[in-house]
Amino acid sequence: MAASPPSKPSFSRGRKWAMGFNSVLAALMVLAVTVMINYLSGNYFQRFYLSTRTRVELSPQTLNLLHSVTNRVRVTFYYTKDEPFYADIAELLKEYHSHNARVVVDAIDYDRNPAAAQDLKMKYNLGSSTNVIIFDSGGKVKIVDGNTLTEYTLEAVPNATEREVRRKPITFKGEMMFTAALLAVTSPRPFKACCLEGHGEHSISDGGNDGYTTFASIFRQNYIQVEPLSLLGTNAVPPDCDLLIVAGPAVALPDVELDRIQQYLNQGGRLLALMDARSANRETGLEKVLAQWGVKVGADLVVDPDSLVRGRDIVISAFSRHTVINPILGSGLYMMLPRPVGAITPASPVVDAPRVDEIAFTGPNAYLYGETPRRPGRFPVMVAADQKGAKGVLTERGATRMLVAGDSFFLSNGQIEKLSNRVFASAAANWLLDRTTLLQGVGPRPVSEFRLVITRNQLHALQWILLAAIPGGILLFGGMVWLRRRS
Repeated sequence: MAASPPSKPSFSRGRKWAMGFNSVLAALMVLAVTVMINYLSGNYFQRFYLSTRTRVELSPQTLNLLHSVTNRVRVTFYYTKDEPFYADIAELLKEYHSHNARVVVDAIDYDRNPAAAQDLKMKYNLGSSTNVIIFDSGGKVKIVDGNTLTEYTLEAVPNATEREVRRKPITFKGEMMFTAALLAVTSPRPFKACCLEGHGEHSISDGGNDGYTTFASIFRQNYIQVEPLSLLGTNAVPPDCDLLIVAGPAVALPDVELDRIQQYLNQGGRLLALMDARSANRETGLEKVLAQWGVKVGADLVVDPDSLVRGRDIVISAFSRHTVINPILGSGLYMMLPRPVGAITPASPVVDAPRVDEIAFTGPNAYLYGETPRRPGRFPVMVAADQKGAKGVLTERGATRMLVAGDSFFLSNGQIEKLSNRVFASAAANWLLDRTTLLQGVGPRPVSEFRLVITRNQLHALQWILLAAIPGGILLFGGMVWLRRRS
């Protein structure tokens, strides 16, 4: 029997090389597609935020600030993973880094990495402090205490045997405090706002309903120092005062103080003037100063029957297009007995006169409280004035700006959280100081919790279903299929 010829190899050398080349080429193509998809997703694709607990999506103010940061900022997340809000804080900081790679985030778990934790404590002199977030840029350091990021309330827990309560998280202030810290370490110097006192104004140290402690805290979050100011005696507006605040004077200001305020404005000062019902129908003297800048403060009170809330409190929701108002368009301001504040129309135009814009209005059926007969109309209650100055002429402080409102109580502790009052306070500060990149507010965000309340019997039944019924049903179905195939 003749021997069978030797079998030929299944693949020639050339075919093997071709297959190897194709495999390498395919791998390179998959790698290239992966890189392109990651690049596009990071730069052009829409991002979706699925967190229902504290919302990871950053506010426009934070995004504007991140886009303006050019210095390297190192954020050290000195936390333990056992803390309830660890994951939320980590995701939030990751979001800051994703929008600006110069914001570098390092996480140090002091329970799992004691050596690194000890080095960090010595570098920043932390002592026994734990659960902190450290912002460091060029030696400027801001430390955020993690215990202050979440506000809690006490909630009763259903219990048949004894009374039991727990701390329920209600708001998360992570972004608000991180953005303030980022602003603090990247700004060349803090701005200073001076609040005039001595004439019944709201006090930044008063924690009551009519006080301005919350207002002052909003300014500090925007990296603006807030200090009280007295113009009595020989005191003048300090040279480092970037913004003068006159919040609701109830009595007349002496002429010497009015002269100093006028001098401050002539030098290019910035003014936030808030009038209110306490000085209605009697002069404080500030009205005359404002009139020289084209602003008229009415002596009466405005009543708007179409937007009454309680008593004579009204909601202002009609606004003109203006930079300081843009963040609250579509919302409203809650005001208490406002006075009309509008622009004075000069008989003849004046060269280099300040531009005065009426920016907030009542409805069309509003009227003045003391006017008889009533003449319904639309009344302005807030103006923004901007003095550009003559070309080639420089003032000591820059260009004069002022914001004048017919109510001061809407920014008090008892009212500032209503509607968009808080957002307006932040926007007003940044517009007056010409920080237009920060004209979108950021505040505390609500914490959403989802709880399943069941009895002990229902819990036992659920355990049997999950641990026995479902796996047993799957095994039974599989056994039936096996028997069916066997037969």
